Amino acid sequence: MSIELKGNWKKGFAYDVHTLDSVYMGADEQGYDHWETTRSEMGELVYQLKYQGDTSVLAKIIDLLGIFKGLDTMQAIIPVPASKKRKIQPVHLIATALGNKLGIPVFLDAVEQQANGQELKNITDPNERKSMLRERIKWTKKYSFAGQNILLIDDLYRSGSTLKITTEVLYQQAKAKGVFVLTMTKTRKKR
Repeated sequence: MSIELKGNWKKGFAYDVHTLDSVYMGADEQGYDHWETTRSEMGELVYQLKYQGDTSVLAKIIDLLGIFKGLDTMQAIIPVPASKKRKIQPVHLIATALGNKLGIPVFLDAVEQQANGQELKNITDPNERKSMLRERIKWTKKYSFAGQNILLIDDLYRSGSTLKITTEVLYQQAKAKGVFVLTMTKTRKKR
């Protein structure tokens, strides 16, 4: 399955939805909500990599991405800058593994997201979210991408705000010829 993603990029796709179903199971003794979630195949692989630290799933993720033709025509792969520091940065690992398979250079530090303390997932107003992202996402100016086609990679497409602002940065500041987006999964709801 693949889902077309509309945005300010030339073309964009998510491999699949992240979850297929989610059933509320109630709150535990500390008051935390619990859900029984059924994920798509890619959704489960991303979950295992991101939250369980299981890097053995990388080969399967890259194998599944083989449905997308034309990725080998890209001149650079850039992962969306992480909004949260993790022991394992799943998007970096996916971008690197895909770059190795396709023989395309990967630039992990071409675009950065500067933290300001507030988590983006807690900001529901789309305009406020975009404004904050414009302040946070910066091209590092370490590399030249003028006239190049860039593959921008992320693990999960939620609202598209981070991808849209990163695409703006790559077009306006890095002077990319074309930005193409690939995410592993997409949420069923836009938040």
